[in-house]
Amino acid sequence: MGILNVTPDSFSDGGRFDSLEMALSRAEQMIAEDVDIIDIGGESSRPGAPPLPIEEELGRVMPVVYALRDCGKPLSVDTSKPLVMREALEAGADMINDIHGFRADGAMSAVKESDCALCIMHMQRDPQTMQLEPEYQDVVAEVTAFLRQRVEEMEALGMARSRLCVDPGFGFGKTTVHNLELLKNIGKMQDDLQLPILAGLSRKSMLGTITGRAVEDRLAASLAAALAAVMQGVRIVRVHDVAQTVDALKVWQAATQKS
Repeated sequence: MGILNVTPDSFSDGGRFDSLEMALSRAEQMIAEDVDIIDIGGESSRPGAPPLPIEEELGRVMPVVYALRDCGKPLSVDTSKPLVMREALEAGADMINDIHGFRADGAMSAVKESDCALCIMHMQRDPQTMQLEPEYQDVVAEVTAFLRQRVEEMEALGMARSRLCVDPGFGFGKTTVHNLELLKNIGKMQDDLQLPILAGLSRKSMLGTITGRAVEDRLAASLAAALAAVMQGVRIVRVHDVAQTVDALKVWQAATQKS
């Protein structure tokens, strides 16, 4: 999954693709690099980010969805707002990726009647407060329990399990210790939940803490994190550096494929 942030203030690439022309150019580049899914986001979720007015998010996201809906790749829209979900699905989006786990009033009903894919993410509190001393007794058990509960609630409303994937939410209300514990156990979590896991580790602050590298110098760390997740069976990795991740996965697959 390639990240297409049409925002001026995302933690890594804010402002680089916030015009329609630049966003489409970046999407074309990712397609040439063999991206599988393009994830379009109009609201920054970096720690401390303020909420974005809905009109502004629609103005950023919808022109990109309309322009790319026939590009030949599935389009995911990264949003927590029910109205944005509805508008994106009507415009042809294939997936809704919600960092709030479809907890906003109206989010469930916005996606219920569609056949789109849905990604349910765990986040402790909200972007404004999530990194203010996050605390868990057992982060793996608690995140797994939250995701299981959300899945059960969606199934109870008639949403097919085949539409769902889950995301433990690396960096969303977690310390580096919490993030590493989740990464070490991500294969077990996927087995326990019996659903595909999406892992978003690309350029995250945990990688900076481990390596001491600034955000623009975390390519090697991001590739290592993606491989660590895929080696445990993770089905989707959400990345900024599509070409490099595709190459790393090709080499790993060739080296581990049984003859």
